[in-house]
Parts: sequence; C-alpha cells; structure tokens
Amino acid sequence: MNKLSVVVSLITDDNDYQLEQAAAAQSAAVKLGASVEIVYADNDAVAQTQQVLKFIQEPNKRPDAILVEPVGTGMPQIARAAVGAGIAWGVINSQVDYVQQLRQHALVPVFSVVCDHEAIGKLQGQQMGAILGEKGCVLYIEGPSVRDVAKVRTKGMMSTKPPGIEIKSLKGDWTQKSGYNAIKSWLSLSTSRQLHVNMIAAQNDDMAIGARRAFEEIGDLTDRDFYLRLPFIGCDGVPRAGQEWVRQKKMAATVVSPPIVGEAMHLLAHSLKAGSQPPEKTLVNPISYPEIKEIRPLKSAAATS
Repeated sequence: MNKLSVVVSLITDDNDYQLEQAAAAQSAAVKLGASVEIVYADNDAVAQTQQVLKFIQEPNKRPDAILVEPVGTGMPQIARAAVGAGIAWGVINSQVDYVQQLRQHALVPVFSVVCDHEAIGKLQGQQMGAILGEKGCVLYIEGPSVRDVAKVRTKGMMSTKPPGIEIKSLKGDWTQKSGYNAIKSWLSLSTSRQLHVNMIAAQNDDMAIGARRAFEEIGDLTDRDFYLRLPFIGCDGVPRAGQEWVRQKKMAATVVSPPIVGEAMHLLAHSLKAGSQPPEKTLVNPISYPEIKEIRPLKSAAATS
C-alpha cells in the first residue's frame, strides 16, 4: 500500500478546539507515516462543500480518505460522491443518518467519530447546579442552530440543570468574536439591565472568553466589576486554552471534549490495512474540568437571583 493520504476538512481556524483537531491529525499522520492536508471552511458550509468537491473531482488531487467536520449539514451528496470515487469517508462530531446505508455497498471505509455532545451538555448543566445551587439566571451562548451539535448540547444541559435556574439564550458561531458580539448586542438592549444574571455559560470556551472580553470593555466600573465577578463556563477544554483559562480563574469550569480527528485517522488506517469497515459510530466521552465534586459553589448566587 502506498503512503496513506488524508484530507481533513475543519470548520474554522479561528477556534482553539479546531486547531487542536488539526494538531491531532498531524500527530497521527506522523505516527502512521501518512500525509495529511488540512483545509478550513471559515464557518461557510458552501465553501466547505466546494473545497471538498475539488479533491473528489480532480484525479490528481484525490486522497485515500476525507475526514470532515461539517459546518452545516452532514454533506450526504458529497459523501456519496467521495465513496463512489473510491475515497474513504469519515464524519467528525456530527450526527448523520446516511452512514449505515452508504456502508452497505461501499468498497472503502465509511464511519463517524463523535464526542458525546449530549453528555457535554449534561456536564454543563451539572456545573451550573454545582456553582449556582438551585436558583439563578444564566446567559447561555449557543453555537449555530444549523448544526445538531448546538441543539444536542442544549438538550443535555436542560436535562440536568436545576429547574430553578433560568436560561437566557444568545447565539454565536464557535469563535471568540461571536461571543464578544453576542454580549455587545445584549448589553445594548434596555432589557439587559432588568435581567439579574448570575453566570455566563457558552457552548465552547472561545465564545465564553469572547464574552468576557466584551464585559471588560464596559465603561461603568461598577457594572464591569459586577459582570467580571460572575462565573464563566465553557466547553472543549483544550489544555492551552480552556483548561488554562480555568487555572487563571478567567473561567470557573469547562468540559473537556477530546480532539478526535487523531482517533479517526488511526481507525481509518487500521481498516484500510485490514480491508474491513471500522465501527459505524465511535462515541468519545467528555469529562468535567475540574470534576463536578471539586467545583466551588458561588455563595451569593441564590441571594442575587
């Protein structure tokens, strides 16, 4: 077998977790003696489709496999085109309904590797309870609704947060800039002054730290100090980003979602060598950082609700 060549299509290069995914892919390529080309879609589903199609349609660019973390939908037509061209197809961090059907007649590996996003949401809900107790109000910055990831994380969070904790949802796109913009827009509303906020939570660490940056720019020192004293929580838990922000006390907690492109690369290489299909779906479990039992409660949360 010639040197394994893999294209990895990621959402954006403006996100610490996506960069960690890229690093995991490169590390796996070194271990496997493979070549990997990483492309970023800049949060644009159409651009991602066009990027991936080029690798499928041009024979001189055609890799052995494409691993894709979709910006929007699961890209079923592109998946069929890739498999039809003899290119293995792996879906990263997205629930898709076509893998089983596509595997029935595929001559190449077709599979998905997904972090358990509902479990991520459940851990965030537990973190809210551990910090706030039974009552409070949380500004909750979600990822784009076009992706199932955001919806599933929200579902998980709602299932474990204490019933007395109110959620006020804002929208972002996984980047620090979007978290910053979400809070800037919210602060410009007259109704923001009427909401007694006890926590800022985001569906990833980048949006949480972007939100914090927006609060740091508030001109009124009393207001600024109030918001910056609130607990911030996020997800992804990259060692040099989310976990470091927790250690620096910029965030109270995060949820570690391990980078999984490396695992997908190893599954792919093993399957191609063995001439078999990898498991249809591999689920990777997240962990709370710090552990739920180690999270310190906010003593004044109930009093300020």
